Amino acid sequence: MSYQTFGNLEVARPLADFAANRLAPGTGIAPERFWAAFADFAGRLGPQVRACRRQRDDFQAQIDAWHRGQGSQPGDAVAFLRSIGYLVDEPGLEPVTTAGVDPEIASLAGPQLVVPLDNARYALNAANARWGSLYDALYGTDALDESGGAHRTGPYNPVRGQRVIDWVRALLDRHFPLLAGSHADATAYRSSVDGLRVDRGDNTTSQLADPRHFAGFTGRAPAPDGVLLKKHGLHVELVIDRDHRIGRSDPAGVADVMVESALTAIMDLEDSVAAVDADDKTLAYANWLGLMRGDLTASFAKDGRPTTRSLNADTAAIDPSGRPLEIRRRSVMLIRSVGLHMDTDMVRLDGDPIPEAFADVAIAAWGAKHDLAGTGPHRNSRTGSAYIVMPKLHGPREVALARDLFAAAEAALEMAPGTLKMGIMDEERRTSLNLAACIAEASARVAFINTGFLDRTGDDIHTGMEAGPMLPKAEIKTSGWLRAYEAANVAVGLDMGLPGRAQIGKGMWARPDDMAAMLDEKIGHPRAGASTAWVPSPTAATLHALHYLEADVAARQAGVAASPPDRASAVEAMAVPALLPPDRELSPAEISRELDNNAQGILGYVTRWVGQGVGCSKVPDIDDVALMEDRATLRISSQHIANWLRHGLLTERQVVEAMEKMAAVVDGQNAGDPAYEPMSRDFATSIAFSAALALVFEGREQPNGYTEAILTAHRRRQKAAQKGA
Repeated sequence: MSYQTFGNLEVARPLADFAANRLAPGTGIAPERFWAAFADFAGRLGPQVRACRRQRDDFQAQIDAWHRGQGSQPGDAVAFLRSIGYLVDEPGLEPVTTAGVDPEIASLAGPQLVVPLDNARYALNAANARWGSLYDALYGTDALDESGGAHRTGPYNPVRGQRVIDWVRALLDRHFPLLAGSHADATAYRSSVDGLRVDRGDNTTSQLADPRHFAGFTGRAPAPDGVLLKKHGLHVELVIDRDHRIGRSDPAGVADVMVESALTAIMDLEDSVAAVDADDKTLAYANWLGLMRGDLTASFAKDGRPTTRSLNADTAAIDPSGRPLEIRRRSVMLIRSVGLHMDTDMVRLDGDPIPEAFADVAIAAWGAKHDLAGTGPHRNSRTGSAYIVMPKLHGPREVALARDLFAAAEAALEMAPGTLKMGIMDEERRTSLNLAACIAEASARVAFINTGFLDRTGDDIHTGMEAGPMLPKAEIKTSGWLRAYEAANVAVGLDMGLPGRAQIGKGMWARPDDMAAMLDEKIGHPRAGASTAWVPSPTAATLHALHYLEADVAARQAGVAASPPDRASAVEAMAVPALLPPDRELSPAEISRELDNNAQGILGYVTRWVGQGVGCSKVPDIDDVALMEDRATLRISSQHIANWLRHGLLTERQVVEAMEKMAAVVDGQNAGDPAYEPMSRDFATSIAFSAALALVFEGREQPNGYTEAILTAHRRRQKAAQKGA
């Protein structure tokens, strides 16, 4: 790798050139000055990162020894964790003081997208997913059944189209009822001095039962192009176009119903990307810069025609009192860094790789200066903030280190203190048990907390590796620690005063093709008091947004705050891993099924990560059900097999045989991909297959069960092999 030298700092040439030629212009920050400041804080904070890593390993060793010494009579886990300093005293409940947070994060409730930042098209799709067509979301998914000839394949099906329209009219009646009649009877929508008028087929006129639901209109008041409704802070827009193929057959001319959907979107540098070197990372950084400057585009072929995508522009509207109103058409974007456990040689200090998070935070902040300057066509933050999510932090000491890193980046970039707002992923056990103390360490910066079931489960398995064999994966989802964790996350966030200043989030819906089930189940997230929850696609965001029309998150938060769960009981439950009961013996068939499921999931994900550099995608599971897989799901599956190996439920031979059998299955599932390299053709030379075995057989030794070190090493081998071919 070629480097450019700045004192004792070496910066890989792709990153150095990008910073000098694209990132720096317009920010007033000279590259030489920035890299000098970077070297200074990397030198100060780097030893602290290494100390935190040593503390993680030391805690794990003590926990392992404690579990091995318990035998059949488990001791008091909470007392033990407190005695070694793993569990700290809770701080006083002083509310957070974070200021200048955009309302989409601070006070509004709605879906959140997470997308890989190394894919410009996906990033733009997410940024533009602030609004989505409800007609399209219902027509094109299983959200509505296909009985009675309402199939969704082939040319436009008027039977299904009418079912969609009827369903949406019923939804409008439920959330935006009229004083008389139904939206299904509407023949025209008109804005007047006394609110929204709805003409009906019987030559009468009705109004909204609650006039506050009328938010404005676009076009001309007597015959608007769009009618804006609003409930719980979210907008719904009736698009009126009597020349449209749908609108011309609709009595009121309604061509579509748009729903305000992904209020926020996380542009991810972490679990959903496969960035292993300076070239990969600089591509992702360049996409972030394009989003912040507002000039990112992506060109591709759609339906055989060239298409170029860019960021949506805001639109002008008129509010009910006749004043101008601007309708935001883009999600507020956050960026997620990698964790503190990863180093990168794209920047070296005194010849040694630096913590990769240092580069992520500093480059993300530098890119955000373009948005904060307001020189581009769009604004991301209207309050002068930039939002960086920090994953995989272990406890308050590491949150404090991230806080200091943010302050150092601000100083290097001449930003006002507090510009950089922090998102805290509550996805490691030490953070869960000390969440209030974690929030307190970043009380002037925190703008986001989020439960991460997937990584949290992987960490739970690894932390409790010596405690005994874990339950089958499906049963972990109903375990006591998980229920306590999900409830405690919201309660602690409320206790610390996050509403009005920060998001309280929930995890991902992992089945992107199963929207009917999502509509049934995911309403549990806003009902739990969470102000956001993750979705895998813009379509899923539009459908999940309906849950925030249904549930009043603010009212639910007030209810949780009034009757919070007992904190001590929650900590006690979270400290106990999801172990297989001593009196339960799994049958050989149950063990084989679990092993095959884990092995197939590992291989299906790893073969794309290592072979193609795809960090997140829909991967068919063992039953050919498409699941969104990323490194968090990989961590669970690999740690689960490692745990069962450790406790004798499996043998290494069984694992290898299952891997070879499932490799053939995965090869078949990917047979239609011309870029796919089959594993079963030659197991000995398949780099992806080798990575899958390493993830399992080296799983106990990997710090906290993380997968990145093994994946990165094998991906680099794969890239070198492809380059030399």
